[in-house]
Formats: sequence, C-alpha cells, structure tokens
Amino acid sequence: MSKLDELINKLCPDGIEYKKLKDVSIMKRGTSLTKKNATQGVYPVISGGKEPAFFCDMFNRENETITVAGSGAGAGYVQYWDEPIFVCDAFSIKANDTNMTKYIYYCLTNIQDKIYATKTGGGIPHVHISSIEDFKIPVPPMEVQCEIVRILDNFTELTAELTAELTARKKQYEYYRDELLTFGDDVEWKTLGELSISMYRGSGIKRDEITEDGIDCVRYGEIYTTYNIWFKDCVSHTNESLQTNGKYFEHGDILFAITGESVDEIAKSCVYLGDKKCLAGGDIVVMKHNQNPRYMAYVLSTTNAQQQKSKGKIKSKVVHSSVPDIAKIKIPVPTLEVQKKIANILDKFNSLCNDISEGLPAEIEVRKKQYEYYRDKLLTFKEKK
Repeated sequence: MSKLDELINKLCPDGIEYKKLKDVSIMKRGTSLTKKNATQGVYPVISGGKEPAFFCDMFNRENETITVAGSGAGAGYVQYWDEPIFVCDAFSIKANDTNMTKYIYYCLTNIQDKIYATKTGGGIPHVHISSIEDFKIPVPPMEVQCEIVRILDNFTELTAELTAELTARKKQYEYYRDELLTFGDDVEWKTLGELSISMYRGSGIKRDEITEDGIDCVRYGEIYTTYNIWFKDCVSHTNESLQTNGKYFEHGDILFAITGESVDEIAKSCVYLGDKKCLAGGDIVVMKHNQNPRYMAYVLSTTNAQQQKSKGKIKSKVVHSSVPDIAKIKIPVPTLEVQKKIANILDKFNSLCNDISEGLPAEIEVRKKQYEYYRDKLLTFKEKK
C-alpha cells in the first residue's frame, strides 16, 4: 500500500468532500496595464496569452499564485507562479489558509478543457471568474494534498528535465544546421524569385469547408501548428467542387504562411514531399522550383532565412508577408549533388530532435501522458455523502 493510500484510509476513509472553488480560495481580477503605460522591468505581465504579454517594473501578486488568462486566444489557460507577477487581463487564485495553492493548481489543470469551454464573446473570447467560481474540486485533508502535490511535482520535474535536454539538442541542431548552410562566397547566392518556376497565392478554404474525406488541402495556420519543415501527408481535406478557384501544389513545392501573429515566425515554410495533388488555402504562397526539395526545406528554416522573412515587419495582432517579400529572400545554391548530401546529413539530426516516434520527443510525450493519467487518478476521489 502506498503512502497516499495509507493517508486516505486513515484520514478520510468515508470519502472526500467536494467544494466550490470560491469557497476554498481567494479569487481576484487583474489590474489594467498596457505596455505603452508601463515601465519595462523584470516582472511578468499576465494577460490573455500563454506567455507573459511583456515585463514591467512592478508587481501586484507575490508568492504562490494561480493565474487564468482572461481573454484572447489563450483565454482560460491556467498557470502556476511562485514569483512576483503583475496580473493584468487575467485573474488570480490563491488557496485560503486551510488548502494548498499548488494542489488547487493541479485540480484546475485536470479540468482545463472544462475551463476552456466557458469561453464567451464573439471575435475575442473571454473567461470570467463568475464562469468557474462554482466549479467543484475535491478537498482532502492537508496531508493528502501535500502527498499528491509531491507525486505530481516529481512527474513535472522529470518532464522539465527532459524538455530542457531537448531544447539544448535543438539549439545544437540549429547551430549545426546554420553552420552547414553558411557558404559565404564559395557558393552562388540567388533570390527565391530567381529560383522560382512559378510563385502564386493559394485560394481561401473556409473552416466549415473542411471535410472527413475529399481532396487533401492545407490551411495557412496548419503550417505553424501542424507541419514541420517538410511533410508527406495532409491532415485536412475538402470537397474539391466547392473550390471554384482552387490553387494546387504537388511534390517538392514549398508553402509559405504569409499571415501570422509573430514577426519572428512570419512566412514559416514547409515543403510537401507527398505524391498527391493538393489544394493550398488562402494566405499561403506556393513556390515551384527545380532544386532539391529537402535542401530547400532546411535552408529556408535557417536563422538567416527567417531574419529575411521578418525584415521590416511590425509587431501587431496580425503580421503579413507577400509574394514580392518571399521572392526577395536570398539563399545559397550549391550543386544538386551537394544539396542532396547536406539534406541527408540534416535528416538524421532533425529526426533525433523532432520526430515524435523516436528519441527525446517520444519520451517526453510518454511522460506527459503518464502524468495526465496519474493526475486524473490521484484527483478522483469517492465523494463523501
């Protein structure tokens, strides 16, 4: 019998009482603050995203704090902080004197989807305190809470260690990739406009036009969220008859996402290595060429290429690129034989860092699933009548 089982049998053999969140914690709305009106500093400003909106020189919460993003794409996202922060377009949750903040955090992450489901609003979704304050969570004795937190912390720390190692490997890969693809004057450099056989924009495929089957297609957001630098299979399909002005791509073609939310990632590209004829959605630029497709995938993912993609772009809610912008990007163009050799070398290193079926990413994925499974088990109690 585990220590946790012993504690439960000893302290709460008849079950656990479930209580409303507002009855076991202190919930407070954030304070309005804009980057324009703030002084830059070291304290994270928690707003509507999964990352701090910016950093300022003051804080309005300290010690252990749970935050729930209030609006925007990340509305409802739950985070735990053990440092001073400034809560802005979000709200904070702290345990009262008889409970643990970290324990409540784990309870909330266990119902993260339920919190997301409370989003309201049209263009900009919102999550409010009133939407979740009546959610019930199990509240065992403090000794049981402590043991559950200890177990889940161990899972979290192990995953964090693996993630840190993977991040280091990726940085090593990026350095090696950039070095391998830095030719200086030894190789001719050409613009994508010079290398292009044709370059054109895709045509809009609406969300409600995505179907279970049909012709393969790619929508621009998937280039950021779903595909790496190259892919063979499309995750989306549509009814070809609905696309009266369809724009197609085929094996070896490069896809650029010309709309995004980040200057640093705008015009992310990926190469299609499948064998089908597919449809390109709106805000995608398709480039046809006669270079090695995998080499093009790697050279367009280098730091140098991304800096060219981001040049002149301004940070705002939506960042745009264009066909003329893409055509100006200049890359080294060695012989096709050299391109193939470089692509083969980087394939091996890339799979170690990014392929979910092997290496560290697979192990991290397994650990995350184990954590979620045990978190659910640990936080599921017989309810006390």
